[in-house]
Amino acid sequence: MRVVFMGTPDFSVPVLDALVDAGHEIAAVYCQPPRPAGRGKKDRPTPVHARATELGFEVRTPVSLKNEQASFSALNADVAVVVAYGLILPQSILDAPRLGCLNIHASLLPRWRGAAPIHRAIMAGDAQTGVCIMQMEAGLDTGPVLLRDVTDIGATETTGALHDRLSEMGANLIVEALTRHESLTPEPQPADGVTYAEKIDKAEALVDWTASADAVDHKIRGLSPFPGAWSEVAGHRVKFLASQVAGGQGVPGQVLDDTLKVACGTGAVEVLRLQRAGKGPQDKADFLRGLPLPPGTQFGEG
Repeated sequence: MRVVFMGTPDFSVPVLDALVDAGHEIAAVYCQPPRPAGRGKKDRPTPVHARATELGFEVRTPVSLKNEQASFSALNADVAVVVAYGLILPQSILDAPRLGCLNIHASLLPRWRGAAPIHRAIMAGDAQTGVCIMQMEAGLDTGPVLLRDVTDIGATETTGALHDRLSEMGANLIVEALTRHESLTPEPQPADGVTYAEKIDKAEALVDWTASADAVDHKIRGLSPFPGAWSEVAGHRVKFLASQVAGGQGVPGQVLDDTLKVACGTGAVEVLRLQRAGKGPQDKADFLRGLPLPPGTQFGEG
């Protein structure tokens, strides 16, 4: 098929590669404009922009699609594949390709419509998530679903790890959807079970040690690697990047033993990977060599 690809971050790159490998013709690639990044604050192309340039495709980076209808329609696409693009598609764009616009959404719709479905699934303690191929319409992730694929969320899986798995799942599923498109029946989303995955606010990242061990563990894994759940300890701001629920009880926020088990409101979590401000991420053993946190140390105190 002749495909317009619309995506921006790392999550979208395997999808573009999969479409190319499957033999589809990429008419053009749309992504967010380059943004200032790094110490020099020079404009840096997005991951999709960089990959599309490597592959030799035309890249378009409008700040809005409001005036893009004519040039978009002129591509004469069979379909647009949209994955984490970041701009709202006007109805004129949705209607332009012969088969409309298909979105790869990283949740089991209608659960977790919106901006941060991977984070929210882990933070909520969901046992499963997945990807859906959705026929786009004007509403926010409200369109009928053509295909879905389900996966279990691992007991210690972080948003970073799940992100990479769902990206590959989405890449495989969109190729299947394009192959089987004529035989697929779009299924309207049910009215029951709708939840919204609000964008992550950095203010959410502070760990509340009076919460249950499950809730603390879900927050740590759900916010890893970014923005990173954090707490103050011994004058340092420390991010937690991996954890698991562990047995134990004590004063919330207190280190219980040499394995970096930390008491919560009920139960405890064992912290597996950490990062001090200004330092790189470290596994627990390496971190403790640089900043010992003996039993009795209290998190939540500067």
